[in-house]
Amino acid sequence: MKVKLRKELPYLGFILPAFIVYTVLTMVPLVQTLGLSFTDWDGYSMSNLKFTGLENFKLVLEDRAMKTALLNTLGYSIIFPVLTTLFAIPLSLALNSKMKTKNLQRAVFFFPSVPSAIILGYLWAYILAPTGNGLLNKALALFGIEPVMWLAMPKWAMFSVILVNLWSAIGWHACIYLAQLQSIPMEYYEAATVDGANAWQKFRYITFPMLASAMTVSVMLLLLNSMKMFDLPFALTSGGPGTSTTMVSQIIIKTGFVEKSYGKATAMSAIFFVFIAIVSAVQLKLMKKREVE
Repeated sequence: MKVKLRKELPYLGFILPAFIVYTVLTMVPLVQTLGLSFTDWDGYSMSNLKFTGLENFKLVLEDRAMKTALLNTLGYSIIFPVLTTLFAIPLSLALNSKMKTKNLQRAVFFFPSVPSAIILGYLWAYILAPTGNGLLNKALALFGIEPVMWLAMPKWAMFSVILVNLWSAIGWHACIYLAQLQSIPMEYYEAATVDGANAWQKFRYITFPMLASAMTVSVMLLLLNSMKMFDLPFALTSGGPGTSTTMVSQIIIKTGFVEKSYGKATAMSAIFFVFIAIVSAVQLKLMKKREVE
């Protein structure tokens, strides 16, 4: 046991600084948030805290805005990962081709994921402006199509948020699948060709199953990013029109920093943390089960 510990000590030395930073910056604030959710914290002083029990959680469960934001977040977290995966896998197959311009194509599709979501939000807010001055509506006018209220109608606003984020994320997630594609042995495809398999059969029985581990990583990242989404909807629509694109993270920040209800905001954070943990655990278990199969 001592010999094994002595061998692992250098590796633990590399891990320890990261563990300390993670604990100080993540775990300690998380525990503090859980504790403050049972108090009437005013956001400033810690000296006059009063224990309120489950009162904050009761207020959260009765909050209509929180329920609406939770439904928006849940719907977005289902639709966006599915659409991104449906587009990213075919794109990765195209980028894995032997075309001379494949490196340029990879760079072009990867570039939209580089700018921050805030910048993309403000840029696309100008492109999708619901008036005739919006770039997209100007382009549609050339074909005699009336201006579309992209960001001014609830049904189009959420569509616009998904569209912009899809445009930004597809290239990055295609690269995840591309890395996995390049690790698949060519012998599998050569054997399938000898057996008379066509392109679809090769994809169905070789490519798609071999992408299982990449899909686990991609879907997990998409799901987590979708559930904690704040910056893009805020920059693009400010959560509107009405509350049609308001996400849970925006409600938490608004409740705490605008309404100054910090106790209620920490209760929202605690509930949302549990929600994310459950959804992530279920998703990871299902994806791991698919990998094994």
